[in-house]
Amino acid sequence: MNPPKTDARRHHDPQVRGFASDNYAGVHPEVLSAIALANGGHQVAYGEDDYTEHLQQIIRSHFGATAEAFPVFNGTGANVVALQAVTDRWGAVICAESAHIQVDEGGAPERMAGLKLLTVPTPDGKLTPELIDRQAYGWEDEHRAMPQAVSITQSTELGTVYTPDEIRAICEHAHAHGMKVHLDGSRLANAAASLDVPMRTFTNAVGVDILSLGGTKNGALFGEAVVVINQDAVRRMKHIRKMSMQLASKMRFVSVQFEALLARDLWLRNARHANEMAERLAEGVRAVHGVELLYPVQANGVFARLPHDVSERLQKRFRFYFWDEAAGVVRWMCSFDTTEEDVDAFVAAVKEEMAR
Repeated sequence: MNPPKTDARRHHDPQVRGFASDNYAGVHPEVLSAIALANGGHQVAYGEDDYTEHLQQIIRSHFGATAEAFPVFNGTGANVVALQAVTDRWGAVICAESAHIQVDEGGAPERMAGLKLLTVPTPDGKLTPELIDRQAYGWEDEHRAMPQAVSITQSTELGTVYTPDEIRAICEHAHAHGMKVHLDGSRLANAAASLDVPMRTFTNAVGVDILSLGGTKNGALFGEAVVVINQDAVRRMKHIRKMSMQLASKMRFVSVQFEALLARDLWLRNARHANEMAERLAEGVRAVHGVELLYPVQANGVFARLPHDVSERLQKRFRFYFWDEAAGVVRWMCSFDTTEEDVDAFVAAVKEEMAR
């Protein structure tokens, strides 16, 4: 059978890659093949399809026997749904000052979920029990939003990674105060690859109650999932997902992507490669005089400080973002499809611009 004719045409050069975001990357071929496999015929809508049902078995293999996945459209949606599920109308969530839910979600957790974020400055993007205590008080004070949850990010917005023991300490501390623990895992796979442990080692095994599981940054076309680990910590997840506008009618096309990533080791291969490219990039620029690496490179992000004019010239050659433009801080992200040649070309460009 001849393929159907289409007027679509390519509008970009597929050989061009940058270091702006792992969201810039395309879809992994194995994920695209899985989407095509799920196409054709009719399947029950709104999550009652065979692919979403099978996904539950895969999720339990990674996150324990009580885990249940609720596929959603995007990361902000996953966080909004998850945080609503562990807070009341008067509740608040303690998070790092640099957390994605605080900095990069347009106020959605507060505007859409109706909760209060209580932020804490951190030196490396990671919370500790001591830092949590700066906001963990006033539960009976009606004048203050009640701290009901702690949200951490793994890997963090600064590219650092919590150890399992660090997350266990946070969970024990939060639970002792009657608070739940949410983990924003948009780059959870990168953290697992960095630590060289299964994802369960620093989620269900150490007390995380609910997490947002990323797919898009790890080779998916679109879609994330809220994974409920502690069923007693949440209520009415299906209703919260629907009223948060995160219920996909053709959910099979989200679920099958997670099946492609998680059923075997594609998630780990993609994350490990992205991490390795970030380390190659860090090693390449570390020896360049005038370039300062700011945080340990533990996942797929590199944070550096260099002269502002150098960064502006580099941005004309490769896409990347300022992290803190006033301070001259930039962020370079690597993806599952970043090549050694991409990295080496960028490092060469950094050396050239720094020498000017």
